[in-house]
Amino acid sequence: MIVLTGAAGFIGSVILGYLNGKGLNDIVIADDFSKREKENNYKGKKYAEAVDRDDLFRWFDQNARKIDFVLHIGARTDTTEFDMQVFEILNIEYSKQIWNRCTEQQIPLIYASSAATYGLGELGYSDNHEVVAKLKPLNPYGISKNEFDKWVLKQEKQPPFWAGLKFFNVYGPNEYHKGRMASVILHAFYQINETGKVKLFRSHNPEFKDGEQLRDFVYVKDLADVIGFLMDNRPASGLYNLGTGKARTFLDLAKATFNAMDKEPEIEFIDTPEDIRDKYQYFTQADMTKLRKAGYTKPFTSLEDGVTDYVRNYLLPGKYY
Repeated sequence: MIVLTGAAGFIGSVILGYLNGKGLNDIVIADDFSKREKENNYKGKKYAEAVDRDDLFRWFDQNARKIDFVLHIGARTDTTEFDMQVFEILNIEYSKQIWNRCTEQQIPLIYASSAATYGLGELGYSDNHEVVAKLKPLNPYGISKNEFDKWVLKQEKQPPFWAGLKFFNVYGPNEYHKGRMASVILHAFYQINETGKVKLFRSHNPEFKDGEQLRDFVYVKDLADVIGFLMDNRPASGLYNLGTGKARTFLDLAKATFNAMDKEPEIEFIDTPEDIRDKYQYFTQADMTKLRKAGYTKPFTSLEDGVTDYVRNYLLPGKYY
């Protein structure tokens, strides 16, 4: 049996569909299922039981011997939330409880960390454990993810296998509910449909031209493939970056979206909102050396191919993964 937290969310629901595709249906999904806007993410997928996130630990303690693997994807991911107490409860303490149970019962664990832990990238983007304590995330979300990573690395007792995955800029199907936190591709798709053009943030950094801010955009289907590899192969435990290893510009992303919609690009630039301007990352690029050395050889989907699949097979027909 697999326990999957965050199963109603964007990434969690895609992982659920991926597991179903591998013939794995004995899955207990956990989330806040009261949010109706997420219902279509898991509707029609196969699972053994749905457990409210507030009831998970009671359920876990009663069923621990049946659990073969835990995928802890659930988290508060809003980078505009500045109440640290929210993250303390949902991202740090909740994750510690999962870790401790997996350690006690010797259940392998994969959990979601984030590239937000890297802050402005002053120390680079290497998943080397030595730099974790020195990182300076830019917001409470990133801080919460890094605090948990730091705590994990101090634990003498551990699950038999564990991996903390530092997700970079993930995009793809099942993010309709995310609002402001959805990928730029989804926002661009809506803007093109409504106005025929896309608005991108102007650069406020002289080192970058408008639209040439760089991110490591990773397709959510690739992320599911990596998780499947780690579940099957269980290499050395530790933190692993999960990006493509190749940064691309927002201009590239916007043009790929126009192309997928068979429209001519029309792009204008607007000021970056002041509330996020001092926390804005102008460059992220995952160092993927560790995952490659662990034996993961599959190529990552190019930005153009990923955007085309997302737009034509999900956004245009209004479908879910």
